Amino acid sequence: MLESLIHSILLALHNLALVGCAAAPFYNRQLVTKRAQYGPRLSYELDKVVEDTLQGNAPYCMTFLALLFATGIGMPLNHLAFHGALRVPHPVVPVAMAIKLTFVFGMMVIMWIIFFQINPRLREMFATFAPGTPPDPATEQTFFALRARRRRLCEVCLGFAVVVLVASAFLRFGG
Repeated sequence: MLESLIHSILLALHNLALVGCAAAPFYNRQLVTKRAQYGPRLSYELDKVVEDTLQGNAPYCMTFLALLFATGIGMPLNHLAFHGALRVPHPVVPVAMAIKLTFVFGMMVIMWIIFFQINPRLREMFATFAPGTPPDPATEQTFFALRARRRRLCEVCLGFAVVVLVASAFLRFGG
């Protein structure tokens, strides 16, 4: 009974983390797509909201990934603690696990690039902008090129998150 309760809690938290990992790039992409309707010209107030929102999501993404790993490791350890051995999986399970871990790792790489390479550069550039003052055209062009790269990476991350969600469905295969 206790094993099932712990497993259910871990699974619920794991599913929430999976949804969070998919929701973050989805909503980031939606925000950037809406912003793109106004063209590659700086609109200070609008772009400040976009940057604050997108860059403010970094801690949530990292938390979801950490929770995904912790609960993903916790479920087999829960079985080990109660039965003294890991569960012997159906042959489909290791394949699904390898796919899931590969794509989660891919998401981590993408987040690293966005959070530690692209976002700091965007933050530095945006700090040079001021309301009511036209930006330097070269800086503005670089700013929007970096944003476009971040958008493409978010789209890839969203695709990876969908693969992770689908692969997760096969982890209880045969059991």
